[in-house]
Amino acid sequence: MSTYAIIETGGKQYRVEEGQDLLVDRLPDDEGAKVALRAVMLRTDDDVVLDPAGLEKVKVEAKVAAHERGEKIKVFKYKAKKGYRRRQGHRSELTRLEVTEVKRLSRKPAAKKDSDAESAGEQDSAGEAPPKKTAAKKSSAAKSSAAKSSAKKSAAKKSSAKKSSAKKSTAKKSTAKKSTAKKSTTKKSDTKKEG
Repeated sequence: MSTYAIIETGGKQYRVEEGQDLLVDRLPDDEGAKVALRAVMLRTDDDVVLDPAGLEKVKVEAKVAAHERGEKIKVFKYKAKKGYRRRQGHRSELTRLEVTEVKRLSRKPAAKKDSDAESAGEQDSAGEAPPKKTAAKKSSAAKSSAAKSSAKKSAAKKSSAKKSSAKKSTAKKSTAKKSTAKKSTTKKSDTKKEG
């Protein structure tokens, strides 16, 4: 039996093998890009992997071959004897994938870090790494960021206080209008009783 995996994309599950073409819901990646697919199950010649810890070590990779559109579906709704007719068409946005790799790794793959890319970009042309920040520079940067966040919080408190005072004043006006309306209705009813 050959090795295959069950992957999940777009809320649907597919059975994939290495070298297989697959048509899935539209993915945001460009043509030619490599896509890592989330494995739900892996079946090899000797065992089956279903547990989440084991699935972290499973690598299913595919290449975006093309972006396509599905067949046109015609939708026609009507109600008999009522003159109600609605005609509509639909074509699904799809992506064709070529599965390049289905395998089980010996250990969990390392997560990509943005700091690695930044440190590689910071190196000088001579190949030396730039000097690291001193503790004093780090503490002053931390203090300035704390000051900025406290200023933002105080501005937010002021704006919320203004909003609440505006709400209170509108509430007072509406209660005053209600009380005057009640008084006028009671006066009218009193005059009707007298006459």
